[in-house]
Amino acid sequence: MDVSFILFVQVDSTEKPRLTTIMAPHPAVQAVIDLSAGAVGGAACVFSGQPLDTAKVKMQTFPTMYRGFIHCVTATYKQVGLRGLYQGTTPALMANIAENSVLFMSYGFCQQVIRLTAGLHRDTVLSDMQKACAGSVASIFSSLVLCPTELVKCRLQAMYEMEASGKIAKGQNTVWSVVKSIMRHEGPQGFFQGLTTTIAREVPGYFCFFGAYELSRTAFADYMKCDKDDLGVAPIMFSGGFGGACLWLVVYPMDCVKSRIQVMSMTGKQGGFFKTFMNIARTEGVRALYSGLTPTLVRTFPANGALFLGYEASRKLMMKQFD
Repeated sequence: MDVSFILFVQVDSTEKPRLTTIMAPHPAVQAVIDLSAGAVGGAACVFSGQPLDTAKVKMQTFPTMYRGFIHCVTATYKQVGLRGLYQGTTPALMANIAENSVLFMSYGFCQQVIRLTAGLHRDTVLSDMQKACAGSVASIFSSLVLCPTELVKCRLQAMYEMEASGKIAKGQNTVWSVVKSIMRHEGPQGFFQGLTTTIAREVPGYFCFFGAYELSRTAFADYMKCDKDDLGVAPIMFSGGFGGACLWLVVYPMDCVKSRIQVMSMTGKQGGFFKTFMNIARTEGVRALYSGLTPTLVRTFPANGALFLGYEASRKLMMKQFD
């Protein structure tokens, strides 16, 4: 256990100052706390937003098949029932838990790196922009675990449309069958289809994500005249949703290209990011790059609100054990 810092507390002018030590968890323990809290937040994010994520992927991959968000949801329900909106929930759960565990653990490490390079004490509170930079760098590490699980999720979500359009003869409708198919036809490297695009999306996206989240929390704390860690449920959920909305508005075209690469690679070798991007823009128009934006923005407030609420609440609970 490390002693973080020492405070001199003076009750009145006649009393001698006394030493009060505030204990902080060991860096390894802090990493476990961040990882666990990220996992809780990731699970909360999936359970609150999976149907809308399914609609997003379907509209990104087949933009001409659906007239809009409502048509996509109702058509999916008519085609395969309610379970169609929850296709890919298992890999989505795996993806979000893995991504957010690594993301928030790396986020903590990256904050310490920024403090170290700036010559700050390990408990110095960083500015909102410094935290945004830490989140941006942390997203590179989370991309490595996100890409394989998100690939399986996207393929499951768009399986019906791939069959209906004749692009594949018969699809696989379970996580294990999709995993076996990738291993058989593409090998281990097949799980990393779209990795470059994922990183290209995550780095600027998470700068906006953490930056907007922290700026929003700062604004609420200033308005409510309280500490950022003492904000209630509503401000945290709104701040999380606001951060998510800023992320998607900035990186949505890159996410659309990523989904297209990951789903269409089922039919054979798929072009890279720039080739796919230019092909979509040239043959379908720039508007196709924003297909599915509506369900994404609708989803982002409950899903990312739940993500940060789960993360902050569970982290605060675990940190209390070291007060």
